[in-house]
Amino acid sequence: MTGRINENLWLTAAQCAERMGLTVRALRLYEARGLINPRRTGKNWRLYGLSDIARLHEILALKRMGLSLAHITQLLAGRAIDLDRTLAMQQAALVALRERAEEGLALIRASRQRIAGGEPISIHDLIKIARETDMSDDTADAVAWRRYEQARPRTEVSLDPALYTRYVGAYRFPNGGVMTISMREGGLAAQLTGEDGLEIYPEKEDVFFYRVVPAQLSFAHENGAPAESLILHQNGYEQTARRIGEGLAQEIAAELESRIRGKRPVAGSDALLLSLIAEAARGEYDLSRMTEPLAAATREQAQKIKADLEKAGPLKGHVFKGVSPEGWDVYEVAFENELMEWRFTLADDGRFSGAWIRTLP
Repeated sequence: MTGRINENLWLTAAQCAERMGLTVRALRLYEARGLINPRRTGKNWRLYGLSDIARLHEILALKRMGLSLAHITQLLAGRAIDLDRTLAMQQAALVALRERAEEGLALIRASRQRIAGGEPISIHDLIKIARETDMSDDTADAVAWRRYEQARPRTEVSLDPALYTRYVGAYRFPNGGVMTISMREGGLAAQLTGEDGLEIYPEKEDVFFYRVVPAQLSFAHENGAPAESLILHQNGYEQTARRIGEGLAQEIAAELESRIRGKRPVAGSDALLLSLIAEAARGEYDLSRMTEPLAAATREQAQKIKADLEKAGPLKGHVFKGVSPEGWDVYEVAFENELMEWRFTLADDGRFSGAWIRTLP
């Protein structure tokens, strides 16, 4: 079990139910589902220790994320308690919810100011407010529970090596990145554009996991034919890459190498960078210009980035430095008080699919 707890405290069923905001009937139900296993006294009374409380905390956290009891049972039954991971998932969900609420309030305040000044409100503005203030949207909860699932411990199984050939090949993500699956002694390796290859291990047929990061790859195929696509399960998201031929994979690699060697940015790169900096400085982003994973990360970090830019001071200038091994446009950006590096990359549809900022020495 991760997270240290004191095992010296025991509660009766009534005390446990009262303190956790549950009913004794609910405790019996969770016990019947195999989710908790309270200690029994000589008179067969149930006593609940802190390990039971920790598991109840997990159950309640997942219920608040919108999971059914059947799904929670499937997720937790027979698995060790991981209180720290549960708290981390709750933290991520609450931060995302708070950031989204702040964005919605900012939109409403700005719209009310325009109305007070006699300015019209466009249909686009109203739709954006409706979308950003719909707090019943369960996207953040769904992401949180997928993070939980992706972070759980994995067990390697024995898989017929003859099956490995169906997975070998190149797969392209919508953001242009290519995942190459290759044979390695005793198994498979996965290499994403611009990154080192990492070994992946079978969890079951068509599903593999990394040991160095909490991420998995699943493959889709028809009747044992070579896999048509793969899904990367990481950070609460699922990104699909479609198989491409070896020729196209080589063309993509050659084009990227040409961009890197020639220091050639994407079309309109300067304008894209400046728009991103302006939105970051305001703390108000047009999230429709971002893929969902980047939009979710932006919601969580928007206020911190805004505070950092306030300390950095007014923008003074920027210089394009080149293209990273992953295909990101890289800029050195000068502010009055700070020198920063900004990077971004685009999806096939032109939306931002990645953005990264760091302060330079």
